[in-house]
Amino acid sequence: MHGAVKQLSAADWEAFLAGLYERDDRLELRRAGETYPPLEDVDAYGFSAHAEAMHSAEVDGDVWGTLEDIEESAGNEEEAWQKIVAFYLERGCVLIQVTGTDEREEWLVGEDLARRLQLI
Repeated sequence: MHGAVKQLSAADWEAFLAGLYERDDRLELRRAGETYPPLEDVDAYGFSAHAEAMHSAEVDGDVWGTLEDIEESAGNEEEAWQKIVAFYLERGCVLIQVTGTDEREEWLVGEDLARRLQLI
């Protein structure tokens, strides 16, 4: 299976992150009526620990390091990111594109995580 692309507005992205909690290094969706300790809150930085790669204004995703990890090379950062996206989408990952932001905000997450978080 090839990956999917999910677009979220900036407000939807913030709501998505607010709807998550992290417990024992595992991300889950919050359930209505449940209370969660503040230490389980998830922001972009916390979410980054679960992403395969990201091109984010908020969190340094180390595009060049990721490109090296997948044993590719590129002439510029845009080409590098496109190769990273293609690599991960080919492996079933989901690309989250956050729209309505001043700078690029794109996150690649594994298929299992994307399903658990109801992104697909």
